Parts: sequence; C-alpha cells; structure tokens
Amino acid sequence: MATETQTGLTGHVRGVTVTTLACLGGVAAALAAAVIVGTSAAAATNTQAVLPAVAAVAIQYPLLKAIGVDTGEFGAKDHLYIGFMTFTLWFITYAILLTTGASL
Repeated sequence: MATETQTGLTGHVRGVTVTTLACLGGVAAALAAAVIVGTSAAAATNTQAVLPAVAAVAIQYPLLKAIGVDTGEFGAKDHLYIGFMTFTLWFITYAILLTTGASL
C-alpha cells in the first residue's frame, strides 16, 4: 500500500508532479526568453534571457502548493532539483531556438 502525504498525494505522484512542472516551467521560460530577448545572434549573448528561467523557478512553489504538494517538507535536494531541471530545460530549449533562428 502506497504511503500518502497529508495532502493525499502518494510519493510517486508527488515526484511526477514536481518533475513535470519543473520541465514545463523550463520550456515555458525558454519560449518567454525567445519572445522577450529574441533568437538572433545578439540575443545569444544577452544575459537577460536567464530572467524568465529564474521567474519560472519562483513561480513553481505557489503552483505546487495550489496543486496540493506540501513544499514545507522540501529539503535542499528538492530545491536544487527544481532549479536544476528548470534551468536545464530552459537551456536546451532556448539553445534549440537560437540555433534554428525560430521567430516567435
């Protein structure tokens, strides 16, 4: 029998929810960076493209609480995981957008 948290989510569902939200947050941040900064060669050196990724990490915590994940029991490993996954998906998606020169 699966162990449930106080919010009713099992450990597996909690993990899948956190991972999915972090990955989708990274992709959304890359799309936002492409719209705000652009996908030109000059945009590739603009450090403001990272700001949507930082905002995506910050926005995830209230979303996780709204979904029912108890973020109060997160440890350092959980916080680093959310930041890493969001940044990684932002980096990969934005690199693809920059390489292809896609216009949004």
